[in-house]
Amino acid sequence: MTDPIIKQLQRNSKLSTTDLADLLGRDEKEIAEQIATFEKDGAILGYHAVVDPERAGDMGVTALIEVKLTPERGGGFDRLAQRIAKFDSVSSCYLMSGGYDLAVVVSGETLREVASFVSEKLSTIEGVVSTATHFQLKVYKQSGFLAQTESEPTRLAVAP
Repeated sequence: MTDPIIKQLQRNSKLSTTDLADLLGRDEKEIAEQIATFEKDGAILGYHAVVDPERAGDMGVTALIEVKLTPERGGGFDRLAQRIAKFDSVSSCYLMSGGYDLAVVVSGETLREVASFVSEKLSTIEGVVSTATHFQLKVYKQSGFLAQTESEPTRLAVAP
């Protein structure tokens, strides 16, 4: 079960230790020590803002790439997945069940930049069997937050 401090920080990483102590009915010093422990142990990897790319003016491209791998003897998928995850353009990399082995989320300035990453870097790694790239078209929900969508479009009256 996820610790209540972590749950609150996932909802709003800007909460102060005072705010967390008030919300959880605990001592502020205890909260600060627990957060420091989570950070030191790697339970909390970092903090970031969840941004609506359209409203932030981000004209970049994001793609989810399905990757099939040949597992390595003695290491399975780990070494290859870690190698892929180290690329700067990779924002997330997950081992998956099902029809492919890794889900890799990649960002770039243009479609061509993402396509070049797939063809020149990802596909050339020994052990990568195949890839399938799916480009993100619109964000509706991200990291648990709903993107603010425009109000419902009004329908034109149907005329005979």
